[in-house]
Amino acid sequence: MGRGKLRIYLGAAPGVGKTYAMLSEAHRRIERGTDCAVAFVEHHERPRTEVMLHGLEQVPRREMSYRDTVFAEMDVDAVLARSPKVALVDELAHTNVPGSRNAKRWQDVEELLAAGIDVISTVNIQHLESLGDIVESITGVRQRETVPDEVIRRADQIELVDMSPQALRRRMAHGNIYKADKVDAALSNYFRPGNLTALRELALLWVADRVDAYLQEYRTEHQVSKIWGSRERIVVGLTGGPEGRTLIRRAARLAEKGAGGEVLAVYISRSDGLTAASPKELAVQRTLVEDVGGTFHQVIGDDIPQALLEFARGVNATQIILGASRRKPWQYIFGPGVSATVAIESGPDLDVHIVTHEEVAKGRGLPVPHGARLGRSRIIWGWIAAVLGPALLTLLLTNVDADLGIANDMLLFLALTVAAALLGGLVPALASAAFGSLLLNYYFTPPLHQFAVAEPKNIVAIVIFVSVAVSVASVVDQAARRTHQAARLRAESEILSFLAGNVLRGETSLEALLERVRETFAMESVAVLERVSDVDPWTCAASVGPVPAERPEDADVDMPVGDHLALALSGRVLPAEDRRVLGAFAAQAAVVLDRQRLVGEAEEARKLAEGNRIRTALLAAVSHDLRTPLAGIKAAVTSLRSDDVEWSEEDQAELLEGIEEGADRLDQLVGNLLDMSRLETGTVVPLIRVTDLDEVVPMALVGIPEAGVSLDIPEILPMVAVDRGLLERSVANVVENAVKYSPGGETVLVSASALGDRVEVRVVDRGPGVPDEAKERIFEPFQRYGDAPRGAGVGLGLAVARGFAEAMGGSLAAEDTPGGGLTMILTLPTAAGPALPRPAAPSHGAEDEELSRRVRRP
Repeated sequence: MGRGKLRIYLGAAPGVGKTYAMLSEAHRRIERGTDCAVAFVEHHERPRTEVMLHGLEQVPRREMSYRDTVFAEMDVDAVLARSPKVALVDELAHTNVPGSRNAKRWQDVEELLAAGIDVISTVNIQHLESLGDIVESITGVRQRETVPDEVIRRADQIELVDMSPQALRRRMAHGNIYKADKVDAALSNYFRPGNLTALRELALLWVADRVDAYLQEYRTEHQVSKIWGSRERIVVGLTGGPEGRTLIRRAARLAEKGAGGEVLAVYISRSDGLTAASPKELAVQRTLVEDVGGTFHQVIGDDIPQALLEFARGVNATQIILGASRRKPWQYIFGPGVSATVAIESGPDLDVHIVTHEEVAKGRGLPVPHGARLGRSRIIWGWIAAVLGPALLTLLLTNVDADLGIANDMLLFLALTVAAALLGGLVPALASAAFGSLLLNYYFTPPLHQFAVAEPKNIVAIVIFVSVAVSVASVVDQAARRTHQAARLRAESEILSFLAGNVLRGETSLEALLERVRETFAMESVAVLERVSDVDPWTCAASVGPVPAERPEDADVDMPVGDHLALALSGRVLPAEDRRVLGAFAAQAAVVLDRQRLVGEAEEARKLAEGNRIRTALLAAVSHDLRTPLAGIKAAVTSLRSDDVEWSEEDQAELLEGIEEGADRLDQLVGNLLDMSRLETGTVVPLIRVTDLDEVVPMALVGIPEAGVSLDIPEILPMVAVDRGLLERSVANVVENAVKYSPGGETVLVSASALGDRVEVRVVDRGPGVPDEAKERIFEPFQRYGDAPRGAGVGLGLAVARGFAEAMGGSLAAEDTPGGGLTMILTLPTAAGPALPRPAAPSHGAEDEELSRRVRRP
């Protein structure tokens, strides 16, 4: 029985309609007579989805108990026993209840596929394992349920269920996704327009990349060499000359004109000789390519036009950009040049742009030396000189009456032998020497027209002629071999230098390194294989290209790295001399793999350490700072309820005042804790409005003794674009901190001034001040500087104030007060005009509304 086929509906966020689309497909297949069954579909009490389940057979679920709660999971055995043609399995990334047959639902699906059952499933883009960090940076939420990318890539069909952010938010607001009590919180957090737009772009790009991969696999499988212009791909041919920068910029402009245009710069390095390319210039051009969003590639090829065209067709390019030749006019007698050859041989499906530049016809600077491996044309010319040359020379000398003498005849034949050696190498030169000696003997050495020599001196002359000819040919051939060796070493050194440059630049992408190996050695696929021990099976750590080898034995070339790691290449067998460079690539791949894993482990350790630090500080705050006001409230309430003491009205008022102060203090501490939590998760959404500072700052000082603060807010200040509630909290926290550290009798000055398109609010105190090395540390959560008493707060005031300031597009910094003390500078953006309309913002949950309205109580 063959393996079943997997079809996946991919969405950008919950509620886009993946399950609905899957059920619709099931109904269509049932109408066509296909046996379909629902293995597991969760409608989440969505009426439209629940209606789609009507008429579909549902396989009974398996109920499991975990921590005194009963959960329903997919019953794999029941589905296998039912054995439908098509099984519907929702939520591919779901984590099964502990004790289930498999830990993940995608593993259940693998069993169904192995049994020959076709599966239709659903998954959101945020559940792909490789995108976890990106999704967390967008939404502030780490996805715990993930599915390996390879599982999704192996799917036979991936269909994107797309919906605009505005339509999805309307669907959410109408109650079609979540219940009404969860709608506001969802719209103001995960379902913000920015989040949905970023997730949608992520899903579209991922699917587009998969479409490219499928297209490349199809072209390779069906041996399609003709270019399909499904996407603008522009290949820039670089020579290492100064014109390369002009070509790259022109390609970038062309790519911008088409949607999804891609720039690929390629440098063809000869394997048979030195080139005039400047490594420094190539490095500059590589950086420029990456700056414009393109990629840089280096390919080794003897025939530069052919190598360039093969690369362009291999990446399905639609255009090639080349620079006009730097040759001088007289140099065209040696050939049309690379640009003209590429234009002639490109065919109708590949456009070639030849761009003029300042270096046209100025010469190449240094000549491009040809290597030692003689091309096919040179070998042909060598044989022509070796065979036809002596024959024509003999015909010429026999028809000329002048008697040059045997010595001059030998010199002429020796010149032809040297020419054959220079053109064709050793073998044509030996043939020329042998053929020339026979012609000399037959036509010019007495007795004529016989293969015999009458005089001994002529025998010596012919022997010397043959010896000189063979010696010259040997010297030329050996020089060619040495040049070839030097050329190969130069090519290897270029590759190794490029490899070392990647290390120095800190490029740690294993896929990029493997792609470089594939291009350098002209392979179809490259994979890094590893295993835990000698008896464990090989697993693929990373791969590029179609159908990578699964074991080193299956590859055309394998390069072991240690006992349990190997680099496997498929496509052709490499010569022995290439394995040295391949070994360097393999060692670098092992280093990059280890580095990636170490970076991941270090990041996890950092997160754990940061979480432990905050948790420890929070526990300390709860254990003391929150208990202190509770103890005061408890004591006051106990006293008031006591029947043993009769309290006067003044005493009762004093106790009630203590209760109110303790409650206010608790409210402030809890508020700061909640605000800090919201700042850490990125869920604070400011309501920006045009505001006058003298309306907000006085409100922030409510509850602070008037004698301790001096206010200086000019009326001529420009309006600022801020959230009033957040600004009030920021100013209040900063002023309260300044009053707390100011010595008795000293007032805190709160002033404001305009500076360009910003307004600065300065809070100046005359306290002990803060050293320069601690000025940034005081803005970290749970930090209290100096000898602040334990009951003075949990150290969140300044952290919350800076977080709110940055959320509004401002900043909060500290500097020394001249004469002693600390000055806090709150910088705010001014309004862009006389009025700033309220932006269209998502509906805020109760927490956001409460945060924006919160004021300081006396």
